[in-house]
Amino acid sequence: MGSGHAHGGHTHGPAHARPAGHAGARYRVRLACAFVLTAVFFVVELIAGLISGSLALLSDAGHMAADVVALGAALLATMVASRPDHSGRRTFGHYRVEIFASGLAVLIMLGMGVYVLVEAISRFGSDAPVATGTMLLVGALGLVVNVISLLLLRSGSSESLAVRGAYLEVVADAAGSVGVIAAALLIRATDSTVWDLVVAVAIAVFIVVRAVMLGRQVVTVLAQHAPAGVDPAEVESELASLTGVEEVHDLHLWTLTSGMDVGTVHLVVGPRATHSDILDEARRVLREGHGIEHATVQIETADHAGCHELGW
Repeated sequence: MGSGHAHGGHTHGPAHARPAGHAGARYRVRLACAFVLTAVFFVVELIAGLISGSLALLSDAGHMAADVVALGAALLATMVASRPDHSGRRTFGHYRVEIFASGLAVLIMLGMGVYVLVEAISRFGSDAPVATGTMLLVGALGLVVNVISLLLLRSGSSESLAVRGAYLEVVADAAGSVGVIAAALLIRATDSTVWDLVVAVAIAVFIVVRAVMLGRQVVTVLAQHAPAGVDPAEVESELASLTGVEEVHDLHLWTLTSGMDVGTVHLVVGPRATHSDILDEARRVLREGHGIEHATVQIETADHAGCHELGW
């Protein structure tokens, strides 16, 4: 269809032979540590919640369960994404599994938030006894576990969407632990268990808001929008300004998975243009100016009409 193409400077070869370069893989050990810590404490908090009768504690335990699933899914995703494709059918590998794991975290967070809201409404008006001592102890322990997990995942949250999903889960749970402590102190100070319901609802709302924020990011990737911070119009303008380029069309930019932005573009060049120089310059613009390491650039001459025959 054209007279030349380039692939962002990568070594060419079978898809299954390419190394895994996604961001989540670099944080697999930290994810594993956070997963073990959270899973162990979830059991402790669930038992304590049932014994104390606190909805705030039970809601936090439920959210801790969501943490366990989210962390486990993110950990599994980083492992699956690194596996080579032996079928020859998955030309993009398993990289997008990481995004699906983030989507699962969103669904879990939304489910837990709605459950706690419904449960809080059903308990409104009742005055069931609550063991504040247990709430204080478990809330404090939970906060310690969450802070450790946050420190483990903080650096990876800015690079990997799966790690970010797990990180936001832990952030929400840390807020939940603070809420449990606050509820216990308020119940002791006022002798009213209504604070248990108030804190439970606050935790639920916080969870839902976080889920919506992460969900928007997941949808952006799955819908193949342009990568965050990349303006397609600006990219097109810069490519069109290259010496020898007469027209730019079929520009597509998207995120495959966290840390892996890719793109394709067709460049129409003049009869005297040096194709190799244009390919190198186009690659430089995409890589250095916009962080797109893997780009397929197709060179076409002005009399080439193949692209006009396409229906979309």
